[in-house]
Amino acid sequence: MTLTNYTFASPWWLAALLALPLLVWVRGRRGAPVLVVPFAGAWHRPTFIPTSRWPAAFALTGLALLIVALARPQIVEDKREVKQQGYDLMLAIDLSGSMLAEDYERGGDRINRLQAIKPIIQAFIGQRKSDRIGMVVFSGRAYTLAPLTFDHEWLGRQVERLKLGMIEDGTAIGDGLGVALTRLEQAGREEGNQRKGAFVVLMTDGANNRGLLSPEQATEIAKSRGVPVHTIGVGREGLVLMPAFDDAGNKIGYSRRISDLDEGQLRAMADATGGKFFRAMDIDTAERAFAAIDQVQKIEFQAKSYLITTELFAWLAVPGSVLLFLGALIALPPQLPRRAKTVAALYDRRDGARRAPLQEKPTA
Repeated sequence: MTLTNYTFASPWWLAALLALPLLVWVRGRRGAPVLVVPFAGAWHRPTFIPTSRWPAAFALTGLALLIVALARPQIVEDKREVKQQGYDLMLAIDLSGSMLAEDYERGGDRINRLQAIKPIIQAFIGQRKSDRIGMVVFSGRAYTLAPLTFDHEWLGRQVERLKLGMIEDGTAIGDGLGVALTRLEQAGREEGNQRKGAFVVLMTDGANNRGLLSPEQATEIAKSRGVPVHTIGVGREGLVLMPAFDDAGNKIGYSRRISDLDEGQLRAMADATGGKFFRAMDIDTAERAFAAIDQVQKIEFQAKSYLITTELFAWLAVPGSVLLFLGALIALPPQLPRRAKTVAALYDRRDGARRAPLQEKPTA
């Protein structure tokens, strides 16, 4: 394993190492108390006097190890800079109240329009691994749910959280498309005024009736920037079942309503920008959209991949703490009970050895 495999997650902690020489200098400027024993010169031996440098050495080494541990050293076993080709896709999703209409079926049960298109959205997220994908949701207003990202797993969780009624009611198709186009503005991805490798997939079930931008104005912006808009019309034509709810949110029945999908407008938006129009009938809708998108030249992304990271914090923090504790233990003043007993026992053994009478050798 080479040195390039080691890194620090919080390298700014290493700056604290600069304070250690200052501590050494301050300690050297101070005096140190010395144990004075009367007549000790008579029996002094260097081996019985502990070296005063050891506590400081242990403490400084322990502090250094703890500081490096706080910098979180890591071993990155597979650090790669990869280049891949793909597209930038913004999904603009209609969450208006008309998406409650239950004109789809799954497994013999009626489902509403949002439930019907969620598999299509998940197909975009799950099957296009090399694309950066973002999401805009709109109803009476338009909001960014997710910027362009490679984190498709996180995007999938956001889709599961989508529900109707999150935004004030209405159908602001122009604003939804306008916000999506704003999220595609990125330096380095444009040649002149033309955005490379970017698309908007607009999913709606109604005609525009709210918002600051009209669908025609938003379409002109997309056309001027060279961003194709693929439109997906959601819902059946004619009379559809619209559920009715009580104040507690419980479904109490159905009413019939005319579907107001403006298919002509959605086709015009797609044709003007070089995109295609689809009807959201089944999962094949996503496959047909994929085929249309993949006809255009991809753009190149550069990303870093860190696959396996091993934390080394404990390998430095544990010995650092032990050394710091040992330094403090050795530096205990002699007047403390335990240290006093140790020193007294040492002196008694030495003094007893001196007072022991010498045995006379037997004479022949």
